[in-house]
Amino acid sequence: MHPVSLICITLTILFFGIQSSFAQYTLDSRTIIGSGNEFLSAASFAITMGQYDEGIRLTHLGLSRYRPNQNDKAAALSNLCAAHAAKGEPDTAIPFCDESMGLNQRNWRAFINRAYSFYLKNMLSEATSDLDFAASLNPDARQVIQLRGMINERGLLPRVIMEDHQ
Repeated sequence: MHPVSLICITLTILFFGIQSSFAQYTLDSRTIIGSGNEFLSAASFAITMGQYDEGIRLTHLGLSRYRPNQNDKAAALSNLCAAHAAKGEPDTAIPFCDESMGLNQRNWRAFINRAYSFYLKNMLSEATSDLDFAASLNPDARQVIQLRGMINERGLLPRVIMEDHQ
């Protein structure tokens, strides 16, 4: 990897890590977390890069070896939910989202992740409910618009009723 690229990635992770300490004062919950927990920072990066199993492993290490504050723990649990949902494991993902929401009711990402998990299970009513709450917290989030489109598309699929003629 080019040294300039490595420096840019490091500075980006540090920037988000510094901002995560202020997350409790904002509506925007950070996905990339730091504050000294290199496992959670690396886990978030791995999940972002599509390396879900590695991200899950590192998140569990970060949660067990350190005592993250409540907001960082909520973000880490939301990341676990996202990783499992991305792997197509909604039944494993949903409890992580539930636990994250129990720690931070303003974490719109946890609601989006659980909405996507419900979408995967074809539970469109529950998905829409979580999506609406996420939209109330962060209406401009790209994920809100994308998931709403996916739910609407699935809900509008044509249905054919066949009759038996004798």
